[in-house]
Amino acid sequence: MKQLLFYAAALLTISSAAAAEKSSHALVEGLKNPASATVGLGGKVYVAVGGAADKDAGASVVLIENGKAVPFASGLDDPKGMAAYQQWLFVADRKRVRRIDKTGLVDVFVATNAFPTEPHSLTGMTADPESGMLYVSDCGYANGKGAAIYRVTPLGLVSVLLDATRLPAMQKPTALLLDGASHLLVGDASSGTLYRIKLADGSTEKLADGLGTVAGLAWDHHGRLFVSDGEGRRLLVLPRLGDKPVVTAKGLRAPAGVCLDPTGKHILVAEREAGSLTAVAAGVPGAEVDDAPMPLETAVAFPDLQWAGWKGETDDGKPNPLRPIVLTHAGDGSNRVFVADEHGFIHVFANDPKTTKSKIFLDLRDRVVYDDKTNEEGFLGMAFHPKYKENGEIYVFYTTRKAKLTNVLSRFKVRKDDPDQADPDSEEELLRITRPYWNHDGGSVCFGSDGMLYLPLGDGGAGNDPFDNGQHLNTLLGKIVRIDVDHKDEGKKYAIPKDNPFVDRRGERPEIWAYGLRNVWRMSFDRKTGQLWAGDVGQNLFEEIDLIHRGGNYGWNRREGLHPFGARGTGPREDFIEPIWEYDHEVGKCIIGGHVYRGARLTELQGYYVYGDYVTARIWALRYDEAKGRVVTNRPIKDRGKAMFSFGEDEKGEVYLLSGSLDGKGIYGFVKQAPAP
Repeated sequence: MKQLLFYAAALLTISSAAAAEKSSHALVEGLKNPASATVGLGGKVYVAVGGAADKDAGASVVLIENGKAVPFASGLDDPKGMAAYQQWLFVADRKRVRRIDKTGLVDVFVATNAFPTEPHSLTGMTADPESGMLYVSDCGYANGKGAAIYRVTPLGLVSVLLDATRLPAMQKPTALLLDGASHLLVGDASSGTLYRIKLADGSTEKLADGLGTVAGLAWDHHGRLFVSDGEGRRLLVLPRLGDKPVVTAKGLRAPAGVCLDPTGKHILVAEREAGSLTAVAAGVPGAEVDDAPMPLETAVAFPDLQWAGWKGETDDGKPNPLRPIVLTHAGDGSNRVFVADEHGFIHVFANDPKTTKSKIFLDLRDRVVYDDKTNEEGFLGMAFHPKYKENGEIYVFYTTRKAKLTNVLSRFKVRKDDPDQADPDSEEELLRITRPYWNHDGGSVCFGSDGMLYLPLGDGGAGNDPFDNGQHLNTLLGKIVRIDVDHKDEGKKYAIPKDNPFVDRRGERPEIWAYGLRNVWRMSFDRKTGQLWAGDVGQNLFEEIDLIHRGGNYGWNRREGLHPFGARGTGPREDFIEPIWEYDHEVGKCIIGGHVYRGARLTELQGYYVYGDYVTARIWALRYDEAKGRVVTNRPIKDRGKAMFSFGEDEKGEVYLLSGSLDGKGIYGFVKQAPAP
């Protein structure tokens, strides 16, 4: 009988190990008591090792290179939590905070006597990537007393953020992680509870429990939270805060601190008993996101095209880059391409890769203001009326020379005697928007299948939305506007659609279709489903993609992506619509919204939303599964390393990328990737 039990136990062990092996693998073995890992100092991985509860000295931090542990910094006591900021590595080392420079030199950043109360066991640590503010937790004593969370300034000054007098339920805060720039997550190993602290006032809320003996916390690049459970020997993931945790790896051996690896594809887990650093796939089992590269790339779409009236340098020899900001079509069956430059002129040419010349369709440089120092102004948006073939109407959105900090939405008409020229004297101004600051202009102009005109407007500029425009319904700033341009209400050059969500509500603008947006830079309708997609540019840490719905509140400036923002920030709320996708500023820093591909040339791209990032020049193809209510693919497309301004779509549904250029070759199409030589 004992032999049978032995075999059964052995089979169970093998089965558990096999299950863990499917989602994880050891990167480095032979480490002595690894406690935590972090990425910093040149994008390299560092591991705190060798700490012992009853001994001082003898512990160290090692650098992981080529699958091996290389000595980096020594002379530590019992290092646990680590955080990187700029050229420094900070370590919670029993009763003090150590600082390590890029050469491995260790000094004491915060001495024991600098704490308001002598710490017992400093464990958790995280750093604000913008300010360098550190947060460190003290687990206190075995009886649950003495637990505290401290704030440490870049000068090493310490203050109490939270202790048992403020949160009696907190007993063993082992793991810390920022949630946005103004809130802190705390994992309590004693209760298995996850708390969030508002840094402005120290107020707390419980987010989850049942997480086991929480030992480490880590975000991936897309808002998924990973939690290591030491005694439970598992790694959990919360797809979004508020969701139930999902086990992503089990059978781990005393997992401790965790971090996201430099590729963004794995969570690195320090396993104390195994003496290893283990990589676990950064995903949600059963809800994986395909991120395999798509075999596509961009190529100059019109290599021989000469732009009428433009050259790459000014008369006095200064660079004069072409700044294409809009590429669209008239929807009249002509298959012509229209490209608007941010300086204020619109070109038209045949949709033929061999085309050689453009014509100036409309020149508005005499009324559009643009300056490189205020480069979110200028000519910003254009759309043709759905019945353009009948009425010849074009709608444009631009920053006017005639007034400061002012954008206008205007209507023009095509000349009756020349389909390749609009009449500059036909301008009829429909709407005027005055902003407090020069940035966050928004400006995509779109017509829905309902025939209504949609226009996104930024929150007014500066930072933090200082006037709270995103949440106030008495202003059009921070909103998506929807108007009827075929009719006119009394006193207006347009009509308010009767089904707009805020019609006949006193003090609220009836033009508003959706709100709580920071600065939608490019939005578009899926020509097959009619769904409105928007890329909303973030501020501090996160970029987001939103599906726009009637009356929707998208949370700015209470939310940034999937996280609370600022002192008034909150968690998810029933009245907020969360983005379907976010990425953090390790991936990119300025989203460029694109189009759902509905062309015929690239069947592998059919139904994907193509978007990019201005700062990193990266491009992706994303697919959202309506039935599952989540993104199922986010596949990178090979980029050209050039900053993109916008995306465009021709009459056949082919998608283009628009970039600045001095040679005029800034319009790119998507093609199958050339095979490697």
